[in-house]
Amino acid sequence: MQRRCGGCACVAVPYEEQLARKQRRIEELFAELLGKGTVRPILGMDEPFHYRNKVATPYAPARKTKGRQKGGRSERSRGSERSVLTGMYARGTHELIPTDACAIENRSAKAATLAVRDLMERWDIAPYDEDAHRGFMRHSVVRVGHASGEMLVTLVTNAEEFPRAKSFCRELVRRVPAITTVVQNVNTRKTNVILGERERVLYGPGFILDELCGVRFRISSRSFYQVNAEQTAVLYEAAMGLGRVDELGASDRIIDAYCGTGTIGLVAAHRSGAALIGVDSVASAIHDAKQNARHNGIENAAFLCADATAYLKDLAAEEAVRYGGFAGRTVLFLDPPRAGSTPEFIDAACSLAPERIVYIACDPATQARDVARFCEGGYEVVTVQPVDMFPHTDHIENICLLERPSAEERTSR
Repeated sequence: MQRRCGGCACVAVPYEEQLARKQRRIEELFAELLGKGTVRPILGMDEPFHYRNKVATPYAPARKTKGRQKGGRSERSRGSERSVLTGMYARGTHELIPTDACAIENRSAKAATLAVRDLMERWDIAPYDEDAHRGFMRHSVVRVGHASGEMLVTLVTNAEEFPRAKSFCRELVRRVPAITTVVQNVNTRKTNVILGERERVLYGPGFILDELCGVRFRISSRSFYQVNAEQTAVLYEAAMGLGRVDELGASDRIIDAYCGTGTIGLVAAHRSGAALIGVDSVASAIHDAKQNARHNGIENAAFLCADATAYLKDLAAEEAVRYGGFAGRTVLFLDPPRAGSTPEFIDAACSLAPERIVYIACDPATQARDVARFCEGGYEVVTVQPVDMFPHTDHIENICLLERPSAEERTSR
């Protein structure tokens, strides 16, 4: 099954060998950039199964149906064991592979997706046929709080009107008691994008709470939150250690570029007395970051909706004119999208000249490319720390610590 859906393509490989392969990959990527720096052993999981705390599941008809459809409902196919399919798409296609179990998805989340399917069949709620652009239920997106156990179910529908929505939610919660909130998201577009623009809360508060590295986060249907919370804690603890945030005081600052909902920056601000500045161009992410700061009573944090490159350029220019440079220590955290950062951002960061740069990446290849440019700007690689965020896949999360040599070190070379 894993060869068809591709969700855990490496599951047949012993886990220790998976880790060894990923370690070699990182060492190869950074071999020419290390200098005196080191690659630490990859941080793996003790129990590398059922770690995905976010499960997005499509629903589809068991076969093409030419029968009549009424108000988002369909006739059940006679003789078919299942009228609704749910599972994962085959790799590189939109062929749905039905699965009732998964090696990497959270078990409770998987139970919720199956409960939605069973209720659809019981009440003749039509699954979405993407070829015909008909049917009612498109996806469910289930998020589970790793520490809290709270569960958010987002039902993505192809129409605004949801007949018997209250009864549906009541029965869904009865079957899966861990569910604390249900949201309907409306997506009527003919698109592969899962979520639409409109939504309403059907049950509960519309969000769940979870705790990560001592900080509580509010998670809604659109919030960015790492899908493997257990390894995210490992990743963030490693990043905090490399950034030495516990050494920073009130005269120092932390800049969190590409901050999203503020997870990395807020953990850093919670651990230190330094001022945090989080920057992201997505207004909804900045709104969530401010909410998370308020919810945790973190007062040494400010979040700005701005282009990170432009912000760093302006900040460097302003401080050079006004102060001749920032008097305290600056630690820059960045966790850009898979495509990596940009030459313009890296040049702006080098102009600002932070004491340390902690670069977190979900694509080590683009990270290595960017790190080479940071090195051209005067930085050196000190430590590389890979983390196995997604066991049984080829993906690797990686942290790179860069520091600017002191004037004495530069003179002695």
